[in-house]
Amino acid sequence: MDFELDQDQKAIVEAVGSLLEQHAGASRNIALAAKAEYDATLQSALTTAGFSHVARGEDTGPLEAALVVEAVARHGGVVAIGAQALVAPGLTQRDLPSPIALVDSEAPGPARFAAHAQTLLVAAGDEARVVFPKAGEVEPVRSNFGYPMGRPRPECLQRGETLGSGSGERLRDWWRTALSVEAVGCMGAALEITLDYVKQRRQFGRAIGSFQAVQHRLAECSVLLEGSRWLAHYAAARGANREEAAAAAAFSLASADRIFVDTHQFSGAIGFTREHDLHVWSMRLQALRLELGGVSAHRRVLSRARWCTAH
Repeated sequence: MDFELDQDQKAIVEAVGSLLEQHAGASRNIALAAKAEYDATLQSALTTAGFSHVARGEDTGPLEAALVVEAVARHGGVVAIGAQALVAPGLTQRDLPSPIALVDSEAPGPARFAAHAQTLLVAAGDEARVVFPKAGEVEPVRSNFGYPMGRPRPECLQRGETLGSGSGERLRDWWRTALSVEAVGCMGAALEITLDYVKQRRQFGRAIGSFQAVQHRLAECSVLLEGSRWLAHYAAARGANREEAAAAAAFSLASADRIFVDTHQFSGAIGFTREHDLHVWSMRLQALRLELGGVSAHRRVLSRARWCTAH
């Protein structure tokens, strides 16, 4: 894997960034979150521009899709881009109606985007199911995570079309890859906001960002972010290989906890208010950390993939 983006990849990042400058951002996220709404306008813009289907392009694939997913997360887009651009193409060549929500039947709690989803991709043991929910089958759930949430009814998850034996694990592999990529985007934005703040906030006659102890911890956060980014990109480029997807999810979501703590601490009391933009991304990190059993579950999958072999 080349650690430098080629010209086409740079063009994709620049183009999706320009689109997101127009159709996403903290203020838009906050307005949508207040009403628990889905950003259909951004969804349409991404689809029209071809970014939602970049994984299936002739000259593009999952790595380019990961770049798009990371950019959307970094701009606070309220769309299910991870499921649509990375997970669904990894499972099927069909174009599934969007929004697409990811649901674990073994932990049927509230799921991101489920209340607005036209398609549910359900991890049900060894199989993955494609479910097209009917009216009233998903209950909207209020949350503080910055994502619109919904809880599918049990009977909804028990029907649908199966994608075959082994598809459940493939869904989880792609899901972990998407989680790690989205976490990277959110961590990057949270760290950027914090860096701007510590350059402006003054104490003892100096910007707090000039203190060596603050610089050391921010440098550690930056190292964690970059490590998470390249693990996530590598997992995507490798087609969500189980070991690499689990490693990316375990590392990035453990890093997310550290970055959540440090960015809030450096932002002081204002960082815990809704008036400050940090919560747009820091609360999302908490939601991502809960999916598929969290960091401990990702580590168990990584351990089994790396050291347990069938005899």
